[in-house]
Amino acid sequence: MALSFALMPAVYAKGEPATLPRSVTAGPCIEGICEYRLPNGLRVLLFPDASKPTVTVNLVYGVGSMQENYGETGMAHLLEHLLFKGTPKHPDIPGEMQKRGVNKNATTSLDRTNYFASFPANDDTLDWLLAMEADRMLNSRVAKADLDSEMTVVRNEMEAGDNSPAGVLMKRMRSVAYDWHNYANLPIGARSDVENVPIGNLQAFYRTWYQPDNALLIVAGRIDADTTLSRIAAHFGPLKKPARTLPAFHTAEPTQDGEREVTVRRSGDLSLVAATYHVPALAQADSAALAVLGNVLGHTPSGRLHKALVETKLAAGTGAGSMSMRDPGLFNVIAVLPREGDAARAEAELLRQAEAIVARPVTADEVDAAKQRIGNDQENLFNNVNAVAMALSEYQAAGDWRLLFVQRDAIAKVTAADVNRVAAAYLKPSNRTLGRFVPTDAPDRAEIPAAPAIASVVDGYTGRAAVEAGEAFEATPQNIAARTQTFTLGDGLKVSLLPRRTRGQTVTVNAHFEFGSEQAISGRDTAAQWVGSMLLRGAAGQSYEQLVARFDALKTEASIGGSLQGAQIRLSGKRETLAEALALAAQVLRQPDFPQAQFEQLRLQAITGIEAQRKEPGMLASMAMATYFDPWPAGHPLHADSLDESLAKLNALKLGDLRAWHRDFYGTANGRISVVGDFDPEAVKAQLQALFAGWKSPAPYAPIATRYQPRAAHRESFSTPDKPNAVLLARQNLSLNVTDADAPALSIAVDILGGDPLKSRLADRIRQREGLSYGVSAGLRADDSRSGRDDNGSLTVQAIAAPENMGKVERALREELARLVADGVTEQELRDAVAARMVQREQSRASDGAVAGLLQELLDYDRSMAFVIERDAAYRSLTVDRVNAAIRTHLKSESLSVFVAGDFK
Repeated sequence: MALSFALMPAVYAKGEPATLPRSVTAGPCIEGICEYRLPNGLRVLLFPDASKPTVTVNLVYGVGSMQENYGETGMAHLLEHLLFKGTPKHPDIPGEMQKRGVNKNATTSLDRTNYFASFPANDDTLDWLLAMEADRMLNSRVAKADLDSEMTVVRNEMEAGDNSPAGVLMKRMRSVAYDWHNYANLPIGARSDVENVPIGNLQAFYRTWYQPDNALLIVAGRIDADTTLSRIAAHFGPLKKPARTLPAFHTAEPTQDGEREVTVRRSGDLSLVAATYHVPALAQADSAALAVLGNVLGHTPSGRLHKALVETKLAAGTGAGSMSMRDPGLFNVIAVLPREGDAARAEAELLRQAEAIVARPVTADEVDAAKQRIGNDQENLFNNVNAVAMALSEYQAAGDWRLLFVQRDAIAKVTAADVNRVAAAYLKPSNRTLGRFVPTDAPDRAEIPAAPAIASVVDGYTGRAAVEAGEAFEATPQNIAARTQTFTLGDGLKVSLLPRRTRGQTVTVNAHFEFGSEQAISGRDTAAQWVGSMLLRGAAGQSYEQLVARFDALKTEASIGGSLQGAQIRLSGKRETLAEALALAAQVLRQPDFPQAQFEQLRLQAITGIEAQRKEPGMLASMAMATYFDPWPAGHPLHADSLDESLAKLNALKLGDLRAWHRDFYGTANGRISVVGDFDPEAVKAQLQALFAGWKSPAPYAPIATRYQPRAAHRESFSTPDKPNAVLLARQNLSLNVTDADAPALSIAVDILGGDPLKSRLADRIRQREGLSYGVSAGLRADDSRSGRDDNGSLTVQAIAAPENMGKVERALREELARLVADGVTEQELRDAVAARMVQREQSRASDGAVAGLLQELLDYDRSMAFVIERDAAYRSLTVDRVNAAIRTHLKSESLSVFVAGDFK
């Protein structure tokens, strides 16, 4: 019965308008998404699709940093944090969400704040979530005590952002580019405002903006539109429409009248040069051409910036893009420079590429290629209703959710003439912020057109035909096992095929091929890693750009690479182009060209990346921990290299080393392949046989055994001046294999300790109560092996905090670990953690990519879905005594090693 039910077509997946509850009015329906309005002003979007067994709820408020007043920057973001602190009716929102297995978060941007949650389709969970969101819309505590603790958490988030050279530079450029408009201020706010905002101001802000007439509720996924709309009306309908009128904002940014420049001098090893230009709002007609221009300039490897700066070694990386919003936004170009690069030449070339397009106009071929790439991204978006539910937030923030479709259609119509026109109109020196001010007798200014009335853009728009939905497949272990075909091709190529009808006829391929032994690869590990990086950089006479363009034309996202003892292919594409994409991927794997220019380009990028990490707290702590726990001698393939050792290996590497490695090791006859989605299994089986089964590696595969190595407790501290965010990493080695009897119990115990960044023992104390850290978590690694018993397991803990608070964080995590060992877990904690784990496992199977990964993993270790079923049963049968016994056996608080790095005074 379960299997036949899982295969039944959904009867409510067509996106037809729902039956209206009393007083609810219907709005426009676009491609399966229908709008409704409650009498209190709440707007609702429903997007039913039964092909994915998940539901996404996204509540978008029309308030962000743009609505903040002087002295109140960061208030919208602070309020986002405080809305997880609960209401009188829902005092522990993170805990209740965790118990139900709800993936949740919230974000604040310039024009909106959204609260989103995703979970396996469940009527009770959806009903609870709608009731909770209606409750916290008006009844959140927003209390002084919560503000006091959360303020330091937000401040730590600010400090974490300030560790990023690119983030700091772009923030400074934004503040210089705008004279008056609030887009000058990012949502994180000013430190002094965040630290000192009065609770009364925050409460008034909440009462003003968190109201039904300023919200859009989006529900997408496996829902019944009629039932869901009735539930929304029941929970949100009683909320009264406020008597107040929302504040209006009339500040318009004046036309920029000359070049501007800002220089940031901070500790670090990464050099960047960037420029930003004012551009119109998203609803203005030029925004579509600007989006295409950003792709023409910024794409890797086809973009003009990449060709002019990266391929000539002036830069290690480049990017470009337009940030169009409700009001006029910014267009950015950026280059990451090598440590010893020529900054002046790079800056001149960056500006020449951006501002001299009139001298070398964009061609129709460049525009067509950019539109193909953008169109592929848009098509992938529309194949995932949950992703659409999230994307609608940004277009609603820009004025109306229908702009998503209007912009898509506008981009499809963009011509080369349009792109060249907007480049000439907006990418000009007088509209540029690099920081330089030069008095000019005859200024050449960019007038930014006003955005039209949104209704004139979206009213009457009907959209395209909705994407065809797939079958309603319940991805239970039993159903997966019943549908999956597993067999072996040749002597050692194991294959699992799970065909099913999917939304948009999508299909996912995971392939992993194995070769080489510890003795064979010793001394050649750098070449092994780099062969994988070079595969797509040119193969079978086709360049990197041509290969990327070909996969784009096939509407396939392709990842082809290699590792110490293997090679991988991952494809996410379409039924109609799967055969061509597989053939192209096999060709890339078998016939790489290893072009010298691409090799040098990749090496420059790698060296620049390593040099940029020398003073980063996270890298210093991570390297110290890896070095201390490294059991392998220098020269062993698994040895943890220092940054200097890595640089030395990079500098010594020759292109001939890569060719020799490919010749001596590569082959596809031994490996694992999983295919999940919309495909013909017989055709795919025949093609896999032809492409992969006959190519044998000259070096037979033998896995490297990994064993538990005890390590005494150790502590190291590193000073990183001018880095306002400190990092802590901690670890204890454990003798643990996935198949050990204690593995399920210990995994749940570590989840209770630190598995959820909002709701766990570490999070409850260090983030929620003491407000010391934006992020603290713990994880468990259990080793695995096809035969024997590899047992190189570990417990790890990671946290960030202000340097002056790191001592408190370290003390707290040590105390919480000691308390876990001494007292164990409670019955309630166990029930909640197991329930969350079961939902997470169910949720993971909602993604074809995750199912493909699961099937490949089962093939890797010669297991079947029975292993998954047995593991589920093991979690469900756990008792407090069983978990506490595992804790006492494996975890030793006195054995924890700690590594910290920050600007400690």
